[in-house]
Amino acid sequence: MSNVSGNLFVVAAPSGAGKSSMISALLKRQEQRNDNQSMQVSVSTTTRAPRPGEANGVHYHFVSEETFLAQIEAGEFYEWAKVFDHYYGTSKSVIETTLASGVDVFLDIDWQGARQVKAAYPGVHTIFILPPSTAELERRLRSRGQDSDEVIARRMAKAQAEMSHYAEFSYLIVNECFEESVDNLEHIVLSQRQRRSKQQIRHKDILQDLLAE
Repeated sequence: MSNVSGNLFVVAAPSGAGKSSMISALLKRQEQRNDNQSMQVSVSTTTRAPRPGEANGVHYHFVSEETFLAQIEAGEFYEWAKVFDHYYGTSKSVIETTLASGVDVFLDIDWQGARQVKAAYPGVHTIFILPPSTAELERRLRSRGQDSDEVIARRMAKAQAEMSHYAEFSYLIVNECFEESVDNLEHIVLSQRQRRSKQQIRHKDILQDLLAE
C-alpha cells in the first residue's frame, strides 16, 4: 500500500458537455501507460436493483432502502440524492480507503453534490466542464437521437441553470476540442500529484539523504 494518499476530484458539467467521455479517455490513457499511481471513478451506493451485466462493487454498491437510510442517519455519505425514486450516494469509507491506497478518485456528480463533498472534504479539487456554446451543446444533445424537442428544451434549460454555478469550482475547462480538453484534465491531475505535501512523503528517503549533514 502506498504511503501517499490519492487526490479526490469532483468533475461536474451539464449533460452534453462531455464530462464522462473525458474521464473515460483519461483513465484509458493511464491504463495504456501503466501509470504507477492509478486513478478511478468512484463506485456509488444505490438502492435501485442491478441491471443486466452490472456487478455489485464494480458498477455500484447495491443496498436496500432501509440500509441506505440508516447510512444517511449515521453520516456515512459525502453526498447523496434521491433520483426517480431511488437513492444514490458517495460512501465516505469507500472513498477514504481508496485514497489511502494512493489512488486518485473522480466523482462524476452535479454541482449540488459538489457542494456537499466540499463541506465534508475541504481538500477536494473541483472541476467544471463547459461546452463552447449553447448551439454546440444543443447539437450534441440532438446528435444522440434519443430525445424529443420538448425533452431537448428541458435539458437545455436545466443545463443553463447548472452552468450558472461554474464559479463555485476551482478549475474550468471549455470542451471545444476533445483531445485538448482531456489534456487539460490530465494536467490538473498531474499538478496535484506534484504538490510539495505529496512529494515530500513520496520522496522522504531521497530528501533525508540530500539534507543529511
